[in-house]
Amino acid sequence: MTEEEVADPENHPQPDRLTVTAHATDHTHVLTPTGEIDHHTGDTLRHALDAITTPHPRVVIDLHQVTFMDSSGINILIAAHRTLTDTGGHLHLARPTQTVLRTLQIVGIDTVIDCHTTLPQALKD
Repeated sequence: MTEEEVADPENHPQPDRLTVTAHATDHTHVLTPTGEIDHHTGDTLRHALDAITTPHPRVVIDLHQVTFMDSSGINILIAAHRTLTDTGGHLHLARPTQTVLRTLQIVGIDTVIDCHTTLPQALKD
């Protein structure tokens, strides 16, 4: 299993910054964003998703370190879900914080994209 920092080499993100750590396990790409996903930082997550070029990609976004997500983050997740589904892959979400889970539920993303309470559950599907 290899792990790489996809964006922002700082180990301690500032509130207005987003870092995304990526690694692969059992043919699944796991992205772990840390910080806020909004219109200022969303490109960091978008670029990490765009960097996945394997055929039929399986992707899990582990949201346990995301402190805030606005509509920009929701749009990124929807676009990634569509792109991955269209290429025979899939997107799962894992361990959203209560704040992020509430946002996902309000807009109904949790009914469109599989959302799991644990990372092993998300990796299993």
